[in-house]
Amino acid sequence: MTAVKWRPVIVFVLLAYALAWLAALPLWLGDGLREPLFPLYAVLMMATPAVAALATSRFVDRPPSIPRELGLVQFRPAGRFVLFLAAGLVLPVLLALAALAIGALLGVYPADFVDFSGYRLLLAQQSQAVGLAVPDLPIGVLVAAQSINIALAAVINTIPALGEELGWRGWLLPRLMPLGAPAAVVVSGVVWGAWHAPLILLGYNYPDGPGWLGVLAMCGMCTVFGGVFGWLRLRSGSVWPAALAHGALNASAGLMFLFVAAGGQFSTFHASVLGWSGWIVPLLLVAGLIATGQFRPAASHTVAAAYPPAGKP
Repeated sequence: MTAVKWRPVIVFVLLAYALAWLAALPLWLGDGLREPLFPLYAVLMMATPAVAALATSRFVDRPPSIPRELGLVQFRPAGRFVLFLAAGLVLPVLLALAALAIGALLGVYPADFVDFSGYRLLLAQQSQAVGLAVPDLPIGVLVAAQSINIALAAVINTIPALGEELGWRGWLLPRLMPLGAPAAVVVSGVVWGAWHAPLILLGYNYPDGPGWLGVLAMCGMCTVFGGVFGWLRLRSGSVWPAALAHGALNASAGLMFLFVAAGGQFSTFHASVLGWSGWIVPLLLVAGLIATGQFRPAASHTVAAAYPPAGKP
């Protein structure tokens, strides 16, 4: 029976955290989230888990093949790979929509799924700001067009998201699987969530509450959605479906503004995929996948296949 090799895990986590704080340091020394170069620093921070995974693999873990162990080069069987890519694209969008529906039912998200009054108001404000007329198209057409925008943004976002997924699901999660799927999902999710602290403590994602509570909320969000991404990575044997899913989830963030009622106020601590009401459906999904044994790694793609059991040379 294999056991978790804690030394490389600890090295990886410490390195990923240190690099994340280093990437975010200009924000803390400057204007925080108002820093003009904030998007650049955020993208640099997203690359730090990949750097930590590569460095740990090269100098500490030393697997026979780093690309293979990180899930970068597994594309066969092709049909299975494409199926999981499709799941990675569609599933996060459905979960984001479910989060808004559940939030509306529970009274924490003021939704308008019929007239899209909040989106109408947003379009009017944006058009006025740039001195243009509001697009002369039915609101339903404009809303439907967002599905195309989300798909394109998901693909574009896959590249920066890969920087995170190479670390969290490509490297960390498989190495925690000897703990069992539930523990591996929780530990990797909490590690991923706490890694966001340099931005969350500045007010990112959770601007209407204390930073420490935002970090705790981010740990909860990352645990449930990290479980979904982890399933995609383990069952496909590839990190690419998880990276696409991560990109799709980021691209779906704007849906909360698409379906909000005009004048409606909500807290991300409670609503959207960031809030507790948005964790219900993915939590049930992950629990079902674990209960039915769907977190078994794909054959020939397990970390254990490349490493000897604990205590053996």
